[in-house]
This record gives sequence, C-alpha cells and structure tokens, in this order.
Amino acid sequence: MSARVLVGYFDSEEKVLDATRAVREAGYALHDVYTPYAVHGLDEAMGLKSSRLTWVCFGGGLLGGSLALALELYTSVVSWPLNVGGKPFNSFPAFVPVAFELTVLFAALITVGSFLARVKLFPGNRRVALPRVTDDRFAIALEAREAPSEASIAEELLRRHGAVETARMEVAS
Repeated sequence: MSARVLVGYFDSEEKVLDATRAVREAGYALHDVYTPYAVHGLDEAMGLKSSRLTWVCFGGGLLGGSLALALELYTSVVSWPLNVGGKPFNSFPAFVPVAFELTVLFAALITVGSFLARVKLFPGNRRVALPRVTDDRFAIALEAREAPSEASIAEELLRRHGAVETARMEVAS
C-alpha cells in the first residue's frame, strides 16, 4: 500500500527540527521524518509516544532467564542427578552463568525480531528509500491533501523553515 506525500528536503538537523515543530503546530499530518542519523529531540518534535520496545526486551529477558533456570533445574534434579563433590543437586550459584547468557540472548533476539516485525522490515519488502536521505539530506514527508491550494501552502511552510527542495511522491506506508 502506498501513500501520496509532500516531501521537503533540508540540509541541517536544526532546520528539520524547526520545520517538524512548525508543521505539527500548523495542523498537518506527518507521514514520517527521514534522517541520515539519529537527531536528538526529533521524537518530541514529531509528538511520538515512548517506545514499548523496552518492555518487549524485559519480557524476552525474563522468558530467557526463566527457561534457562527451569531447564537447569530439571536436568540437574529430576532427569539426571549427579553427585558432584557432595554439592546439592539444585546448586543455584552454578546455574547463574548459563541463566545470564540465555537472558541476554533471548532479550536481544526477541527485541530485534519485534523491531523488524513492527517496522515491517522482512525479506521481500519492496520499500524504496527517499533519494539522498542516507547521504546528506533530511526529509519531512507530509500527508498530501487533495486541494492544490493546501499543497502550495504546505510547500511554502516547508520553504519558510529552510527546505532546500520539495517534491510530491508515492511512498510505501
């Protein structure tokens, strides 16, 4: 599915931050803001909520640690108890290194998988990047409105806030 957008290109992060705030205050719907690197304060300027990915990471770590401890307890106490130097079968300090490693592994893999699924970056995806955004430009994509006068007003707003160029295009949504 694609959407018609008005794209304004900028040459500095200060200009794109200023334009993003101005566009939101003017009531235009932001499709997205594209930058070649992370820009501090852009999420507030776009009005984004905080990410739930931290909770996904916590849940993945909790799952990994729980599964590791359960597996170690089962194998050491129930399935194959071995008397090693007179230690108890359920010796928790011996379980810590493996549980820690599986906690980190599950947290990382589940977080990356959730992120890729959320942003729809999977094999076969045909998204096309905006030209020069990965090189030296910043871009703001606004939801296009049907009235030509509204589009020209939006273009003027972007240019007033430092847009080097503007273009209308179709982007994947």
